[in-house]
Amino acid sequence: MQSARYDVLVVGGGLAGLAAGNRCAEQGLTVALLERGAEERYLCNSRISSGYFNCAWQSMSGDPALLKRAIDTETSGFADPDLADAFARNARPALEWLHAQGIETMRGGPHPTNSVLVTPPPLHRRGLEWQGLGADAMIGTLAAKFEQRGGRMLRATRARELIMASGRCVGALAMGASGDVRIEARTVLLADGGFQADRELLRRYVSPRPERLVQRNAETGTGDGLRMATAIGAATAGMEWFYGHVLSRNAMNHSSLWPYPTLDILVTSGIAVDAAGQRFVDEGLGGVYAANAIAKLADPLSTFVVFDETVWQGEARSTSRAPNPLLVDWGGTLHRSESLDGIAQAAGIPPAALAKTVEQFNQAIASSSTGSINPPRSTSKYQPRRIERPPFYAAPLCAGITYTMGGIAIDGECRVLRADRSPIAGLFAAGSATGGHEGGPRAGYTGGLGKALTFGWLAGNRVAASLR
Repeated sequence: MQSARYDVLVVGGGLAGLAAGNRCAEQGLTVALLERGAEERYLCNSRISSGYFNCAWQSMSGDPALLKRAIDTETSGFADPDLADAFARNARPALEWLHAQGIETMRGGPHPTNSVLVTPPPLHRRGLEWQGLGADAMIGTLAAKFEQRGGRMLRATRARELIMASGRCVGALAMGASGDVRIEARTVLLADGGFQADRELLRRYVSPRPERLVQRNAETGTGDGLRMATAIGAATAGMEWFYGHVLSRNAMNHSSLWPYPTLDILVTSGIAVDAAGQRFVDEGLGGVYAANAIAKLADPLSTFVVFDETVWQGEARSTSRAPNPLLVDWGGTLHRSESLDGIAQAAGIPPAALAKTVEQFNQAIASSSTGSINPPRSTSKYQPRRIERPPFYAAPLCAGITYTMGGIAIDGECRVLRADRSPIAGLFAAGSATGGHEGGPRAGYTGGLGKALTFGWLAGNRVAASLR
């Protein structure tokens, strides 16, 4: 067995791992980074993302008090207070550090959510696009910076077990291209992403039928860090939630229909129904919440969104990469009829049941009593539209999972915690490998790239401080 010794061992070469590794190397520590991908442009969620940075839909450069409120509001108070505070306080300096690495950004749109977009921006073409775009360039630049600073990146190397001595994490065993490797380190940092691509873990925590979800991701997040951490007593947080979107059911078999167009705007304007023609989710809570609700059904491929011509010519055209016209142009199924009976028959939904559901929905909107129907339809985020103007439409749905929100429990210092909230000495974690930032009763989202950057940068600082 080969062996090596470093000050810091980072597991995972995505944005969180590279931010942490660079911060440790900048401060004079010897750092090794394990990345299971063998290629120079190895896949990870950060690399194939659209490249937008935000904190709970707000600009990361915003006032920390405002960001903290936004996190609390988005997660309905579910986010761990220490993590929410750490995100809010460190978002701006983390973003400033990223810019100092030579990463160029632009404003991607008028909303604060889109205020920071790495360049070059997405081209909005059919299917997954990433090569040569901003996120790809960002990961490449940070990897090069890491090696220039003396960091050693071990590609095609997968961590499989943490090494403990006297209650402290002192390294990891890994499998490399040429065999087993024992890497000793004064501190280990886990940043290998979520468990979205592991069906066993998804079945345990997220969905009874994970094979019926679209992997709207790089399919590299298999929960290695999570398994290693829990094996030595680490606690977990928020395991049942994920970030994702509602997609056309055709995305299960046609890659041209993911990651876009998402059908969130259709769901939040119309109604989502199951195979019996019944509503099953509060559509007003948004597409991320609806995707989670679909995933938790006994059959996640049994749902439809129903809406009318007003929505199709209005909200369905109102967003970037909008469903109208991309859903049809890119090969997605859309049933259209001059009558509700017609779309019910085309979709295989009982016509009488759908007619009753639509009637109740329309009446609730007319009488401003959408909170009284079952399930209630909230209106604080998205306004429902009555389904009354022909032609009517129905599109079969599925849930696309981008990353899991749950994971290893950490504190505001990025230290991995046991169930009693005591830290495991020598072990830190950051990014989507961790939980407690997001999720909750409304599947609150606080920002994938923003979270990865901020907590990777913060973890690097805390690791360096602990070793000093």
